Amino acid sequence: MTTIRVRITALEFEAKRIYELLARDFEDEGNPVTVFESSPDGRTWTAEILLFDMSADEARDLIRDRLGVDAFAAPVEAEPLDDINWVEKSLEGLTPVRAGRFFVHGRHDRDKRPVNGVSLEIEAALAFGTGHHGTTAGCLIEIDRLLSRRRYQCLLDLGTGTGVLAIAMARLARQRVLATDIDPVATRTAAENAVHNGVGQLVHAVTAAGADARIFAEEGPFDLVVANILARPLMRMAVAVSRCMAPQATLILSGLRVEDGPRILFAYGTQGFHLARRQDRDGWLTLTLVRGRRDP
Repeated sequence: MTTIRVRITALEFEAKRIYELLARDFEDEGNPVTVFESSPDGRTWTAEILLFDMSADEARDLIRDRLGVDAFAAPVEAEPLDDINWVEKSLEGLTPVRAGRFFVHGRHDRDKRPVNGVSLEIEAALAFGTGHHGTTAGCLIEIDRLLSRRRYQCLLDLGTGTGVLAIAMARLARQRVLATDIDPVATRTAAENAVHNGVGQLVHAVTAAGADARIFAEEGPFDLVVANILARPLMRMAVAVSRCMAPQATLILSGLRVEDGPRILFAYGTQGFHLARRQDRDGWLTLTLVRGRRDP
């Protein structure tokens, strides 16, 4: 698969605005978008997006067309990348992550596992979720907190990625967890990781689009759901997610920027959920919502 990296460098305000436009238009299509400081004085920033299966000229033209006048006349650079696993490459050298009782590590860090706590071994793969991102870590911390306080009967990891959140729930609850994703690569990765972490019989990984698939009715209603996705799909799925949950239920939502909080709370508030807890980590937001009870 051909990968094209498109970069737009501008002053900080302009670059961040371009990043927001790219994220709005492309992240739902599975194209990674980021923005980062690119000059020693902090004035210049770069917005970057990865596009697939097109030439560099086609990628450059596509970005220019999507941005239009909002590109602030900033130069658009596009270049092909080597055909390697960029997820694995980007994770080389990352240190293990502690999140609550969880210790997330790769195979090369097995010797660093603590005596106490719950170790999760997750290798780089073509799926999201290693614990290093603020959203995944936020979800792990909340899973630890919730499962330390009460027992849940029916658990769901919606948008499972590598399966790290489903595995974490299965390890603590010792109960079956449904782990779904729209990407078959992700569900295959999640199933393999579950076996590797000793919960292969507890994590049921299924490829399913949205929250309207038959599997949710067959295995629900769920009283604990974790969804680490993105703001726009979470808003679109508010009604469907609500329908597959029990009258008394707890919902962990992440994959959100801090500024997404109000509209997410409104969307799920119309379904009877209210805010019980929020975490801000590195500009990313994790929300815990409850329905039918005062506390999760």
